[in-house]
Amino acid sequence: MRASFRKSYGGFETLRIVEVGIPSVGATEILVRVMASSVSRTDSGVLRGKPWVFRFFTGLIRPRFTATGTDFSGIVESVGASVSKFSVGDRVYGFRDTGLGSHVEYLAVDVKEAVLTIPESASFHDAVALTEGAFYAVNFREKVDLNSDSRVLVIGATGGIGSSLTQILAAEGIWVDVVAPAAHAELVSRLGAKTCFDIGDTAALESGEIYDVVFDSVGKSRFVTCAPAIKPGGAYLSSELGNHAENLYLPIVTKFFRKKKVLFPIPTDISGSLEQVRNLNVSGKFSSVIDREFALEDISAAFEFVEKGQKVGTVVLTIS
Repeated sequence: MRASFRKSYGGFETLRIVEVGIPSVGATEILVRVMASSVSRTDSGVLRGKPWVFRFFTGLIRPRFTATGTDFSGIVESVGASVSKFSVGDRVYGFRDTGLGSHVEYLAVDVKEAVLTIPESASFHDAVALTEGAFYAVNFREKVDLNSDSRVLVIGATGGIGSSLTQILAAEGIWVDVVAPAAHAELVSRLGAKTCFDIGDTAALESGEIYDVVFDSVGKSRFVTCAPAIKPGGAYLSSELGNHAENLYLPIVTKFFRKKKVLFPIPTDISGSLEQVRNLNVSGKFSSVIDREFALEDISAAFEFVEKGQKVGTVVLTIS
């Protein structure tokens, strides 16, 4: 089978496609013929081993998997002797934020991982767009107390996390304003945004609107600049460590010395998070947002595009 391959941590230029054997399955595993995967910022982190702390989960000296990939969608080809949850022919998808080695044609995955059946109305491409960004978005949302009277600002609403978070909040009836490229104002409106402020403009923070929470889903802002737009008792969250890793220590500082808090979500419960998003998708309250597709042979180009930081929603890698 074809598989992505790298010997060590490095850039996308080190990736190549090789022929390897189809894996056998253990008692608690299923063999999936992978139809699609995605390339995300998380994949880039696994590829490069950055930030360095990431290597405690992906391999200290060299990557645990020679293949890249954190998610997949496909068809069950065979099941292990102890597997009763899935059957041959089932359409499934799954995700692990520290890597699955899923940029391959066939993947053996333990059913203890976050593996779900694909909603009937979803394609294989749709399914992988319900994983990485949606997982982090759920964990963002669960970090704060919000209700139908809350107002939220999402910075970077067209990315994988931001487009997911906008939909999750809107599904709860929460007022959502967003910062996104003006060219995508129609898209974010469909996702549930009330107002779209053009990215790079300061209007969102100078509009006079005060928010219960500011979510930065792309890590391009700072608490100090967003604080004037946050209510006393409100919060700021970012998907990135921030300037000099300030988003790691500011939660401690602001807890004791500020009326406006910085929170840093540690993502947990992958299966529960994906199940929540799946339910929203089935009920018509969450849609996959897909930017473009790349063939497995063009995996380096897919990573290069993602690392430019301009993707909208999910970049799909077509495997089969």
